[in-house]
Amino acid sequence: MNQNFADELVTMMKEDQLLLQQLFYSGELPSESYHPRMKALHEQNASRLKEIIGAYGWPSISLVGVEGAKAAWLVVQHSVSDPEFMAGCVSLLEDAVAREDVAGWQLAFLQDRVRTLSGKPQYYGTQFDVDENGWPAPFPIEDSATVNERRARLGLNSIEERQEQMTEQERKRRANIEQTS
Repeated sequence: MNQNFADELVTMMKEDQLLLQQLFYSGELPSESYHPRMKALHEQNASRLKEIIGAYGWPSISLVGVEGAKAAWLVVQHSVSDPEFMAGCVSLLEDAVAREDVAGWQLAFLQDRVRTLSGKPQYYGTQFDVDENGWPAPFPIEDSATVNERRARLGLNSIEERQEQMTEQERKRRANIEQTS
């Protein structure tokens, strides 16, 4: 295991999540456009991840440990300004999942993100938009009748449980904004 890469990736993940949380709870997210501070951080992290992948391949559990692999997934998941990079990483994750060298849910989230960004229905139901009242609602799902079976195969909870989690997050965000207003 390469501890230096693992530490670097985990630091990227922590910085990403801290900024996301700050912007979410301040009410700056969600927004109609890509927040410039988020975009800058995502592009910086993606650039570094490309260098790591170019030299060592996908940062899987055997290379960077469980947390490092999760951090690599998060960096590519948030690389929305580079859809080609994201799409290329889907096949790298498919190979790593087949080797049982990353968690299956990482593939589900990335594959769905790539599909929804390209206007296609998602396969695992991991990507959410908001409805007319601002509440979380999943983007369209291919063959939605069997989505929970696909989700379970990769270690995900049901789409109904996930939607409730997302709704609870939005309730907390709204309550926080009301308290600070």
